[in-house]
Amino acid sequence: MDVNADQLDRREFLLSAGLAGAVGLVGLRPVHALAEPPPETNKIRLPSTGIVCEAPQYLVTDLLKAEGFAAVEYVKIDVSAPSDANYGEKMLASGSLDVGFNFAAPTIIRIESGDPITVLAGIHPGCFELFGTDRVHAIRDLKGKRVAVNRLGVAQHVYLASMVAYVGMDPRHDVNFVAHAAADGKRLFAEGKVDAYLGFPPDPQELRARKIGHVVVNSAVDRPWSQYFCCMVVGNREFVHRHPVATKRTLRAILKATDLCARDPERAARSLVDGGFTPRYDFALQTIKELPFDKWRLWDPEDTLRFYALRLHEAGMIKSSPQKIIAQATDWRFLNELKKELKG
Repeated sequence: MDVNADQLDRREFLLSAGLAGAVGLVGLRPVHALAEPPPETNKIRLPSTGIVCEAPQYLVTDLLKAEGFAAVEYVKIDVSAPSDANYGEKMLASGSLDVGFNFAAPTIIRIESGDPITVLAGIHPGCFELFGTDRVHAIRDLKGKRVAVNRLGVAQHVYLASMVAYVGMDPRHDVNFVAHAAADGKRLFAEGKVDAYLGFPPDPQELRARKIGHVVVNSAVDRPWSQYFCCMVVGNREFVHRHPVATKRTLRAILKATDLCARDPERAARSLVDGGFTPRYDFALQTIKELPFDKWRLWDPEDTLRFYALRLHEAGMIKSSPQKIIAQATDWRFLNELKKELKG
């Protein structure tokens, strides 16, 4: 479902007002962009999930317009829906989206299944936090326990399966994954009817504020998970192939917005709330402050795909080698150029 026109108009107005000063921090009209040919298309479609860790893709409207895009469309995705038909990976593969954020591990599964998507960059590590009851203090304690995830095969399930495989257990047999919408999963966890819950912002911020359970793993700070990207920029393969200038300009805008999150989290959080992407400023600010948005220049996104491909292979969720995944569905040329251009 597309965000309706009134919502888009309001979001664009509020984001423009909120970011009018902030875009100066990251350079609204770079010399490099002006020297490039214009984008092959003047329209770009991005996902809107309300997930706060994806903040940079909600802050790019003005930056994209400065890059030559006349129309910036946010396509609504309900990540709590019982069907995964609207999930970003499938929408990118179908061409309903042009560029968006995806978590590395389920993206690898989609790549092996043949989805025509291309990984372009890494944004930041972190996002996920595993909460446990008094019965769960380490990943190995999940053996035989009930763990709530949104749906099997999507980000929470795949991420936790990777963790379980990393400590030598078999996620297919050793853990009882139960699928519930996020609100139901949190409620069941609070009632002690499931033993663990894996959430991404703003769920961890809410659970901590309500003092429900305790954090077993925080992927923003706990190794090895904190050493690899979580959110990565992924494009529809045909869009990337047919529109290389548009792809580079889009990625430039996203990386500039990522820098904005790192340099001015207060303004970024306020813009998310004013734009209608998330309701609570305190949770948005906490998320943006806690996530290391300054890592995109420093780390190699190929290492992330290699790491998670190995974990998913151990978990029996893919058969392909990391080399095959990387060769089949990555294009780092835009990122490599922008790392030189956008020096910190």
